[in-house]
Amino acid sequence: MDSETFALLRDTVRRFVSERLVPNEDRVEHEDAVPEEIVAEMRALGLFGLSIPAEYGGLGLSMAEEAAVIYELGRTALAFRSVIGTTVGIGSQGIVIDGTEEQKRTWLPALASGECIASFALTEPDAGSDAASIRVSAIRDGDNYRINGVKRYITNAPRAGLFTLMARSEPDKAGAAGISAFIVPANTPGLSLGKPDKKMGQRGAATCDVIFDDAIVPAANIIGGVPGRGFKTAMKVLNRGRIHIAALASGMAQRLVEEQVNYAVARKQFGQAIGGFQLIQGMIADSRTEAFASRLMMEDVAKRFDTGEDIAADAASTKYFTTEAVGRIADRAVQIHGGAGYMNEYKVERFYRDVRLLRIYEGTSQIQQTIIAKALLRGAGLQA
Repeated sequence: MDSETFALLRDTVRRFVSERLVPNEDRVEHEDAVPEEIVAEMRALGLFGLSIPAEYGGLGLSMAEEAAVIYELGRTALAFRSVIGTTVGIGSQGIVIDGTEEQKRTWLPALASGECIASFALTEPDAGSDAASIRVSAIRDGDNYRINGVKRYITNAPRAGLFTLMARSEPDKAGAAGISAFIVPANTPGLSLGKPDKKMGQRGAATCDVIFDDAIVPAANIIGGVPGRGFKTAMKVLNRGRIHIAALASGMAQRLVEEQVNYAVARKQFGQAIGGFQLIQGMIADSRTEAFASRLMMEDVAKRFDTGEDIAADAASTKYFTTEAVGRIADRAVQIHGGAGYMNEYKVERFYRDVRLLRIYEGTSQIQQTIIAKALLRGAGLQA
């Protein structure tokens, strides 16, 4: 996309956030759902196709461009971004990177338009950070596979038209080598959904269990057509996903800084605005500094991703720093608001709860620490 066209897109998304999403934040919180008219507007803006190549109906944005758009979406309730997140991420990118041409032409146009929402089914009751230990089984039965087991905390499952499913298809191969990635339509017989999860935050971002009971999926639905490569497919899109989450965290960090400043100007104590007190100023300064650093880290690693540089450790560093930083910024926002910050009527309370999840998905902070440290140790000659 040329720079002028992208600038127009970004400005349009910024206005959409300010004029449509922010005014609907309270509605999402109260109804625990993103309004369907908002989802329709997201489709019309092309937001479901950010990362899908133009030849398949998407916008085909670079990583830097995608991150810039997600930064704008981060400035509002995180549930809005969640509507498109799994489709923009591994729900489509596994097919984009490793899918056969037939799979791309069959599924990507519907995903790009938002007609079909993708969901990524990896986590299980006993498998999260240790994704190679998944137990959902896919047993070959002629030209099909019989899939059995339960996936847990699956984002967008109630909205999904298809699932990118990680299942153990090669019982004779331990660990990651035995896992395949399947494209599973949501209307597949034997596939059902559990009750909606009741979460700490991010109301409106729907998650639930996905249950497979002898679900029959054609062997042709293995991404790339080759069994046993599912884990490798997932790993290929993780860097992009971590930068995406870093952009989201950076956008929310900026929103929280604005909330801090606005309240510090409006709130009066001891005969003056509380922003006149140095201890309040110190919290605002710390928050602004961390928000600024988060944005610069995110933009830098996104640009280097686009050049083909190996940025795995830096993507992990960026995801780790930005998501931890926005948690601290949210905490300061509540503190600056005082007792009001603990009340539901003020948005910093819900943002405080919302951003807590960012340190968990796309790899926990502890997983990011491990990736960073092992990369440095390997560079020094130690196989950690």
